[in-house]
Amino acid sequence: MSVRRNFEKELRELKEGIREIGNEVEKAYNRLFGAIEVKDKETILAVQENDRHINEMERKVESKCLFLIAKQQPVAPDLRLISSALKLVGDIERIGDHVADMADLILRLNFTDFKEYSQSLPVMIEETRSVLHDALELLESRDEKAAKEFYKRDDKVDELFNQVKMDVVNWLKKEQKDVDTCVDILMIAKYLERIGDHAINISEWELFRETGNIGTYRVF
Repeated sequence: MSVRRNFEKELRELKEGIREIGNEVEKAYNRLFGAIEVKDKETILAVQENDRHINEMERKVESKCLFLIAKQQPVAPDLRLISSALKLVGDIERIGDHVADMADLILRLNFTDFKEYSQSLPVMIEETRSVLHDALELLESRDEKAAKEFYKRDDKVDELFNQVKMDVVNWLKKEQKDVDTCVDILMIAKYLERIGDHAINISEWELFRETGNIGTYRVF
């Protein structure tokens, strides 16, 4: 096999590694919030445990990136692909961490009905689910136009986060109890907001892969 063909094989494996960790994180998110609906504690515990596997997947992708940079000394656009992979896999892994953190909180809340405290939180869960899915889809579609416009999706998540805060504060003013529960619910909302931020980062790194630009700056 020629050097170039071997390099292309390595790049395909890198893309597949990104795809796999993205799928694993999205699956963890969906399993977590699906388990809440049926009060499935075992699935939530499995989501927590699976975070170790996601961390290991991240390390493998990072190692692959560093190996390719050191061994192949790639030039653009291959270098853009590897550099963006090195950055975005960190964002994907952090989303996995936030899912595991939310699993901890949900177990502590013992399947408390979120809607009692905030009607907006279930809406935020679904909006964040959609943003995460669409960000990962960008890695497959390589839709430059969609990537450029993707930052707008964060506004809705932020708006819902602010609404959840208002809901919980108003509930506390009215009921004057369950302070710890309210804090945990706000933390879940905060993790959802952070997942939205990481999804935006994924879109920005995908745009860098396609254009070589980070924001208004041309890198290579």
